[in-house]
Order: sequence, then structure tokens, then C-alpha cells
Amino acid sequence: MKILYVATVQSHIAQFHLRAIDMLKEKGYEIHVAARDNLAEKNGLRLRNVDRVFNIPFERSPFQMNNIRAYRQLKQVITQGKYDVIHCNTPVGGILTRLAANRSRKNGTVVIYTAHGFHFYKGAPLKNWLVFYPIEKFMSGFTSRLVTITEEDFQLARRKFKCPVYRIHGVGANSEKYGRIRADELDAVTKRFNLEGKFVLLCTGELNQNKNQKTLIEAMKIVSRKIPDSILLLAGNGPAKDALEEQIRNNNLQAYVKLLGYVTDLEKYVHLADVIISASYREGLPLNIVEAMYCKKPVVASVNRGHRELIEDGTDGYLVPAADPAAFADKIVALAKDSALRSRFGQQGYIKAQRYMDTNVLQELKEVYEIK
Repeated sequence: MKILYVATVQSHIAQFHLRAIDMLKEKGYEIHVAARDNLAEKNGLRLRNVDRVFNIPFERSPFQMNNIRAYRQLKQVITQGKYDVIHCNTPVGGILTRLAANRSRKNGTVVIYTAHGFHFYKGAPLKNWLVFYPIEKFMSGFTSRLVTITEEDFQLARRKFKCPVYRIHGVGANSEKYGRIRADELDAVTKRFNLEGKFVLLCTGELNQNKNQKTLIEAMKIVSRKIPDSILLLAGNGPAKDALEEQIRNNNLQAYVKLLGYVTDLEKYVHLADVIISASYREGLPLNIVEAMYCKKPVVASVNRGHRELIEDGTDGYLVPAADPAAFADKIVALAKDSALRSRFGQQGYIKAQRYMDTNVLQELKEVYEIK
């Protein structure tokens, strides 16, 4: 059996789908990948265990002319590949793939689309419903199986869309990677960033407007006064890097906020952190929060549908308004002063995280692929 994985960029496949690919390879399947090669930007992230890779010039914006060329190249790949299954991801990659694979689908190819979080959801701007909802409903007619990763998306799609709909619990956090950390590895990171005796906060994500790291830097102005040994580590790269560095300098927070860049050994930093924080405005089902909960770390996160899916406020973490640095600071300080509370949140989060780990998600994917 031949399977084609498609996404707008190759880093999406490398970050979120390699465990599934490993499972399919163990079953003897041939795996191809079609996506734009952006791995040079990702500090060592790479594809592995795939048989062939096609560099397709997708652009994230649907209005870029390059997407016309990408569609033509992808259609040629699909026509020549004669795939049994095509599994597409990300908005642009998902739409162009389903259009390009329409004839193949009618001839028996199974076309799967994983929605990593619809742009229309409870509380979303009206324009999202007016633009994105009709598009996804129309595209469901070009889809053999639709996979959702949140309960809200699953219930909506099951009621409104034309194709069979499945629910899986995310992409599956790597239980082996986050469950086995050597003490000497942690010591090396501690010494490198002088974290001994520090109260460590960690935020992971692309440095951009949606991830909203600027609110967390503002919060550190308050936290640093109340918890002088605190430090915020920001893991990721992106277009907001220069602006965030300027914000740190302007507020004299160089000793309290560190930009780590793109980190490939993130598990070490999660284990070293006392609290995981996230201020993003939008999330589908954030893998970094699942990983934090699996490592028994308390979470302070912004109110959005992805965080609400994972965190019960006051039980396994705190939820606060995304643009409220004072609210973030208040909850961070409360956790810093109460180790028993941190432990209780961490244990409750660990229990919840089990359903989102790779061991469970891979079983759910077998049902999607109809693998016994």
C-alpha cells in the first residue's frame, strides 16, 4: 500500500506525524511526503523513515500565486503515484490536495483530511464563519474521511458535513521522548542557562502575533519584582523575534527573559520548568500543553478553545485572558508560592494527558486507516 502525506510545509510532518509514519512503515506501507521544504529554518528538524519526498512550493496564504504552481505539481505527483491513501493536513495543503485528488478519490483512493482546529468555533469572529465554514463544508464533499482533534470540531463536523468524521486526541505526544530524561542532560541545560535555584517558566511556540509572547514579557515585569529568582524561557523562532528582544531590553528584563531559538530537545526544558505558560489567542489542540501535563507540570494559559479542551481552570491549571499580563502574573506568583498546589495541578494534568499520548492516538489512527 502507498500513502502520500501532504502539508503546507515539511516541518509540520516532521513535528507531528512521524510516530504515525513509523507505525505505518511497521505495517509494510510505502510512505511519500509532499510539502514545501522549510527544514533549514528549523534547526535540525528532519523527516525520517519516508521513501520519497516531493518539494511542493505551497504558501500559507491561499492568495499567493505560488499555490497555482503547487497545485499543478501536486496533481502530477498524485496522478503518477497512484496512491491508496492520501492524508492531507493544514488549511492550504488540505484544500489544494483534496481538489487535486478528486479524480483519484472517485477511482478508489482514500482521501483523509486532518483538521488541526477549524477557524470557525464558538466565539470566533463572524468573518471566520462567513468565509471558512462554507469552504470546509464544501470541501467535505471531496473528503473520504475527516479527522478532528477537538470535541467541539468533532460535534460540529458530524452534524454539518457530508463525509464520515473521526475524533482522535491530537497528534500524540511522544511518551518515550518525554518519559526518559537523564539527570546529566538536565544538569547541562541548568548550567548553560544558569538556572540553579531559579523558578523557571517555559513558553514554547513560534514567535509571532498569535502566540502573543509580548504579554508574557509584560507579565514578567510584575513577576520579577515578586519572585526575584524567576526566569522566563521562550523557545521558538519567528517574525516577532526582533520586536520581542527590543521589548526585553526596553524593560530591562534581560536577566529574567531568555530567547532560546528553535529547540529540538524541548523535553529537557519541560522537565526543568516549574510552570508552563502560553498566551496564544488561538489554538487547535496544543501539543506543548499535552507534553507539559504528561511531565506533571502545572500550566497557566490563555482562554481559547484549544486550551479549554485540555485545562480545567483551578483543577489542573489556570486559564486567564490572553491580553492580561496582570492576570498571568497573579497566577504565576500563586503557583510560585505554593509547591503543594503545583504538585496537585501536575498530578491531575498527568492523568488527563494519558489519552493524548502517542500510545493511545496511534490506536485511534488505526481505526481511521482501518488497520487491524
